[in-house]
Amino acid sequence: MRAAAGRDRATLPTGDLEEQIDAWRGYLAGARAVDATDVDELEDHLRGQITDLAAAGLSEREAFLVAVGRLGAVDEVSREFAREHSDRLWKQLVLWDEPSAGSGRAGARRRGLVRALLLAAGAALALKLPSLLGVPLGGGVDGSDDVDVMFYLLNAPALVLPFLGAYLALDRRMPWRTALGLLLVPFVVLVAVTNLYPYDALGATAVLAGIHLPVVLWTLVGVAYVGGDWRSGRRRMDFVRFTGEWAVYYVLIALGGGALTGIVVAGFAALGLDATGFVSSWLVPCGAAGAVVVAAWLVEAKQAVVENVAPVLARVFTPLATLVVLALLVATIARWDGADVDRGLLILVDVLLVLVLGLLLYVISAREPAAGPGAFDRLQLGLVASALVTDAVMLAAMLSRTAEYGLSPNKVAALGLNVVLLVNLLRAGWLQLRFLRGVERAAALERWQTAYLPVFAAWAAAVVALFGPVFGFV
Repeated sequence: MRAAAGRDRATLPTGDLEEQIDAWRGYLAGARAVDATDVDELEDHLRGQITDLAAAGLSEREAFLVAVGRLGAVDEVSREFAREHSDRLWKQLVLWDEPSAGSGRAGARRRGLVRALLLAAGAALALKLPSLLGVPLGGGVDGSDDVDVMFYLLNAPALVLPFLGAYLALDRRMPWRTALGLLLVPFVVLVAVTNLYPYDALGATAVLAGIHLPVVLWTLVGVAYVGGDWRSGRRRMDFVRFTGEWAVYYVLIALGGGALTGIVVAGFAALGLDATGFVSSWLVPCGAAGAVVVAAWLVEAKQAVVENVAPVLARVFTPLATLVVLALLVATIARWDGADVDRGLLILVDVLLVLVLGLLLYVISAREPAAGPGAFDRLQLGLVASALVTDAVMLAAMLSRTAEYGLSPNKVAALGLNVVLLVNLLRAGWLQLRFLRGVERAAALERWQTAYLPVFAAWAAAVVALFGPVFGFV
């Protein structure tokens, strides 16, 4: 493969980066069994490699040459696409170990797998270490079911996610000074704040901190994923795609792990042995922590295979979500009673609005930039419009409850989230309408959504850092 890559390099143009990429696309587009979608997919990977290599100090031309070499020669890519066209999802799970894949690339993938497994083991041990030091996690082999809920509410994500961030930072060869300034320092500050604050046990501000801290930590994971280039809208959209794919893989691992756990418990029970203590104390928590890193490795190793799963699911659920939002909106208006709107309904609607935002993001992430508006885009506009009206109704209900019962940490957190969502949906709806009228390109909507992602992180950080002192840690 390296020799073939060398043959390709001799044909590369000497113009600027965009000219080089255009020439590469033209050559790749002529390969049999490689269609326009595949070319776009490979170009996305090529640009990501160029960005990472340029961040490491290479010139644009050097980064382009190395990135093309990593992708492999065009004739080999064509053979792989032709061979794997019908069943690439399953064959690529094992073909990376074939000699034809290139010893250098196969070796790099093996090293990546070993690194992921080591960090997964580290995440599992990190989650288990507090219980070994006297902070109960429950399910002890001695029959104890005690759990220090407060400790793990505030610290479970902080114990596990650094290993995922380390895996991504190492994979991107992120400079250690960049990692220190953008990842380690904010992480230490956030964890110190949540652990030094004198929260009431399971009080409202403690629960809010425990809910919002993972959002901020996941943003730091995103900084590691993009190699520190968080200002790039394209790289932020790559992280959105990664998040969806990671969630799909994690759920699949969890389902498989649940089935395996059931077999273990049933098998030992058939032998007259009780394995529930070991399962709940070791197998489940350690497996859940390790799967965080393993799922990321699967996304990275197989991203050319399953990267469209999340957008496909978003397309499936967009019509259903539209119907659900409309049904809730009609029912809420029909039974409107101002301040007496059930708090559980308000929470449920907030979750639904976050889901709507996720659906918009993943549909946007998979659309062709040059494609014109279609029927599905009109459905999306209907979803955004119904979500906007629902959000406005919920805001009115929250303001009524606040006027009736006064401020509380939960009310302020809910109000803040609804305002953040309202601003996002208003702009998204406007851009979607302009796109349908032919005034705006679809790329404008993508730029808006990726540029708005830090707002959610900033709000979550404000809840973690400020709500405790403001509301007296109750």
